[in-house]
Amino acid sequence: MSWRELLPPWLVIVAGLTGIVLLCVSTKDVPVAPLRTKYGIVLDAGPSRTILFIYQWTTTKANKTGVIRGCSSCPVQGPGVSSYSDSPQKAGKSLEPCLNWAQKEIPAEQHSQTPLYLGATASMRQLNLTHPILSDSLLAALTGTLKSSPFSFQGAQILSSAEEEAFNWVAVNYVLENFFKYDWQGQLVPPRKGMAGVLSVGRTSAQLTSELEEKQAPEDGVRLQLYGQTRRVHTRQCPCHGSEQLRSRLLSLLIQVSDQRSAKTVSNPCWPLTYSQEVQWQSVHAGPCAASDDTWDIPGPKEVFNITGSSNPIACMNLVQSLLNSSSSCSFFKHSLSSGLKPLQTRLLVVSEAMDFMRGTAPSPDLGQAVQRLCGMSVKELIRESQASLDTLVDYCTVSAFIFHLSTRGYTLDFDRPAWTAFQKMGDRSSGWTLGYLLSLTSTIPQDSPSFLKGIEPGVWSLLLILFVVLLMGSFMRISYRVMAKESSSSHRNSSVFED
Repeated sequence: MSWRELLPPWLVIVAGLTGIVLLCVSTKDVPVAPLRTKYGIVLDAGPSRTILFIYQWTTTKANKTGVIRGCSSCPVQGPGVSSYSDSPQKAGKSLEPCLNWAQKEIPAEQHSQTPLYLGATASMRQLNLTHPILSDSLLAALTGTLKSSPFSFQGAQILSSAEEEAFNWVAVNYVLENFFKYDWQGQLVPPRKGMAGVLSVGRTSAQLTSELEEKQAPEDGVRLQLYGQTRRVHTRQCPCHGSEQLRSRLLSLLIQVSDQRSAKTVSNPCWPLTYSQEVQWQSVHAGPCAASDDTWDIPGPKEVFNITGSSNPIACMNLVQSLLNSSSSCSFFKHSLSSGLKPLQTRLLVVSEAMDFMRGTAPSPDLGQAVQRLCGMSVKELIRESQASLDTLVDYCTVSAFIFHLSTRGYTLDFDRPAWTAFQKMGDRSSGWTLGYLLSLTSTIPQDSPSFLKGIEPGVWSLLLILFVVLLMGSFMRISYRVMAKESSSSHRNSSVFED
């Protein structure tokens, strides 16, 4: 028997052996991470309004914490939820338009898997202290509306001030990439810079939030598990130093020390020229933040004064300094860094609408000069640079002067452009604590299980590839030989017929 006749059986034998080898070669499961986008919804029930935020992230986590990639928002029409204390059902009804908007933004097949949270802040905290039954009825009405939505409702709660500021601290450091970074290969690498502290100036108070060492962390601090590390965050409150309280205390001081009080006209160096406002004494001198000197003649509660702007930046800064020097309620301003709580951060990012405005309209490497520029702006300049109400804009000078004097007490304030535009990376400057809140919750949101593919080692794969190539080439050569042999035999028979 010739080798040509033995070749087909041998090819069959080789093919069988190849199949046996493939069955015997060890394989391993190669995970394929799911890339499907997930969504989360957080409602910020603030003092003046409620905003619904939708956050997006992929199912792949970084050290067990989510990496949020995008944000969109829907402002709820109407006032803050605490304003509905007399009619709680209207509070729940007001959320429906934004919930309907969210249903359109999120794919329908993911509605049931999208977590939905609501967090209430300052005004609800106050309502819960003074009228707990009303606050409970409001939360119940909000819960009823949110449960009726197609999303996975996870709860509605009133955040403590410490929690709100801790989540705000998380958000700031996240957008500044202080928790982690990705290198050019897409690998997770530790950041080169440390965490930033946060100084936030609200309406009624200012807060300084920073990370502390474990041995220093007080009991009222917030413990967070983020990106494989435990963070202990503490907030020091500065009551009576929010934007509204600073304004009231400043006007109260001006009225009491004014030489022209008998004429019911008082000059305010922190307001621009041509701006004036009638102020009733009891509206600026009431509550725990009111302070008076026994030597001063206190006006009657119903007395009205015409406060006019004189636009004197130096006088304004001196006035704010004297106001703060007499303050005893602000622990971190009075004691500064000499207190026992020493933060791990040496730099503080300021979260304040006034400072955002100043950074964009009166840029200067020197904070004192920038404050003077802001305090010297006219009414026309203020209106041209912002869409905020004029009554809000005129008080930016007072707030910025307060922050300037804080910078002279040992705190290093961060005014770099990346810091000021940090929240804009997420698509909404007002996202604040909601981003940090959801980031802290992503560790509890289950991650989709990855799918697996069967794989073999590269060396074995190369060997099998060569074997298959040889097998195919041999089969091709065998087929070609048989065709050529058949044609040769046919030609030989034809030539024999012609010879005969």
